[in-house]
Amino acid sequence: MSSRVLRKLQGDTGLRVDSDPEKDAEDDLLSVAAGGGAKKKQLNVNRYDLLNQQSLSESEVKEDDDNETEPTQDQDGADPADKGAKRKKKKKKKKAVKVALAQRSSEDNFDGDEIDQVNRLLGPVASAESVQNAAEVQRTKELLSIDNRNLNPNNELKRIFGVKIVQSEQRKKSRTRTHLRNTGIVTPKDTWPIIGKQGITMRYCEQKGQVQVFSYEHNPDYQLVQRIFLQAVESLNPDNVVAVIHSHPYHVDALLQVAELCKMSEDLQMAADLVERALYALEHAFHPLFNLAQGNCRLDYCRQENRALFIALFKHLTMVGQRACHRTALELSKVVLSLDPDDDPLAMVLVIDLYALRSRQYSWLVRLADEWEASRNLSQLPNFAYSTAVARFHLAVQGAIEMADADASLQLALIMFPGVLSPLLEKCSVQVDHKVLAHDFFGPKAQTSMPPALAQLVQLYVARCWPVWKEAELLPWLERNTHAVLARVDSKDPLVSECDGHRRRRYQGAPPKNITRHIVLADLKEVPPAISPGDSTGPVMSFDPLPPADSINLYERPRRPRTATVDNAGALSLFFRSLLPTYNANEPAGAEGAAAGPVDDAQFDVEFEHEGGGLEVRRNLASLMDMLRDLLRNIQLPDAPDARADADVDSSGDDELGNET
Repeated sequence: MSSRVLRKLQGDTGLRVDSDPEKDAEDDLLSVAAGGGAKKKQLNVNRYDLLNQQSLSESEVKEDDDNETEPTQDQDGADPADKGAKRKKKKKKKKAVKVALAQRSSEDNFDGDEIDQVNRLLGPVASAESVQNAAEVQRTKELLSIDNRNLNPNNELKRIFGVKIVQSEQRKKSRTRTHLRNTGIVTPKDTWPIIGKQGITMRYCEQKGQVQVFSYEHNPDYQLVQRIFLQAVESLNPDNVVAVIHSHPYHVDALLQVAELCKMSEDLQMAADLVERALYALEHAFHPLFNLAQGNCRLDYCRQENRALFIALFKHLTMVGQRACHRTALELSKVVLSLDPDDDPLAMVLVIDLYALRSRQYSWLVRLADEWEASRNLSQLPNFAYSTAVARFHLAVQGAIEMADADASLQLALIMFPGVLSPLLEKCSVQVDHKVLAHDFFGPKAQTSMPPALAQLVQLYVARCWPVWKEAELLPWLERNTHAVLARVDSKDPLVSECDGHRRRRYQGAPPKNITRHIVLADLKEVPPAISPGDSTGPVMSFDPLPPADSINLYERPRRPRTATVDNAGALSLFFRSLLPTYNANEPAGAEGAAAGPVDDAQFDVEFEHEGGGLEVRRNLASLMDMLRDLLRNIQLPDAPDARADADVDSSGDDELGNET
């Protein structure tokens, strides 16, 4: 093994870069061999390199001796006698190096135990399991490695629309000089405030094989702001959260929370801007060794401080995908998946296939499905079963594979998940063949027999991927293979009963928490999240939905004070209380602001004064809430009349009617 390989295995050897390592080592060793009461010079050489350097020096001396036997003549006609003297001097120098190496090894007391320890460190006998894990890590690194140029959506927009159009649009929006440095994912805008010491840092934790583990940290000042933000969230007053952003423009969780509010009010541009600002703050705190492009940097999702990067990246790639930057969305999906590929806390395997198809990365998608099938069973997900079939179809059209492989893949997907066909064709506005609808395998029975967990995955795939099937060449291919599947079902193909057994055994119970967390963040109207009581013990927050059960929390959510309920509350009051769990008819005005703790109304008034009209809006809202409270206090449903009184009234009325008659 060469010394270069040893240095690469051992890490930094301490050698100076601007000097010749062999010449410096020889000079130092000669000074040690000279002795004579001279002070020994400290060597700047790794002691483990000297173990192998003696054998290297002996081989180099032997080569020099062999080369010296051949007579040489200088080009300038130097005297051969001088050449011989120089060779003898060089031989003496090499011999002195060998003696000094022996003295150095004896002085350092390299006994047998230390040498065995070094051998164990440098050349351990790896077990089969460790070799397999290392190979899997290497494959994951190759699959999830990316190019930094594909992380910025502006680069993809330039490829789609041209550089001049994108730059001219950016000049129209830019009014001032840029005072923020660019990062890999987000391009800062001129309207953003200057970012200073925000209180978020990233530290290097450990090295696990080829994987580097990092973690975010919050300083005491940021922890104080985070607790104020949590109290503002518990107050259920959006103004309190906005005030946190006004005082701390780069508070990550506050930016994500307000972005969700803007999305609910259909202000998508402002929501995207806030998410990008949050991501810019997180990216600004990256460790120098934290490289997203390598695919071997990990963050523990269980740590509360790390989850903001996962959530911000997910929201950002969703908005980027809506802007038709599918390649950028694919690369960002790889980044989120590479941060924790073993647990996949946000279930990125449910969406990464869509962006791979839309960006025409067919070979990569098929490779991902083939290499991860053994460990993750990706074929048991409806989206991967159908998406890999579509990818193989496009590869067959290009001539990379046979069309029979694509047909087999689609038929397997139809047999395994027959409930996808009808809603998919209905979403694509395609009239289904009567023969297909009349058959029990693809008819209404296929929809009703699916377990709830599988039905949710099917709804998610149809709601997202139906535009993929709008291509003209895919629908005839789907129709041909659908009739082929019906023929196999009628012929009692054993694969049909086998897949039916898989559907009945699997997908039982509630879906995993990462899938529910993915559906909550996706926020699709067609797919409502089914949150089980065991998944969440409180309200689901958009900045941290469904924390893991083994979460390592730095912050605890403040508890709201419980107020006494009204005994004689009317039905209308109960209805409003069901909508707002913290509302109470006896609660005085301004109690919501008092529940926020140290953040008072005066602070919010000062923050909103410079916005122009914000203070007036706040006062109008407060007066409206006071009027609503008064209304609910005074409105009571009339009591039901007594049955006896009704009977007396009826009998007296009959008597009066009889007398009149």
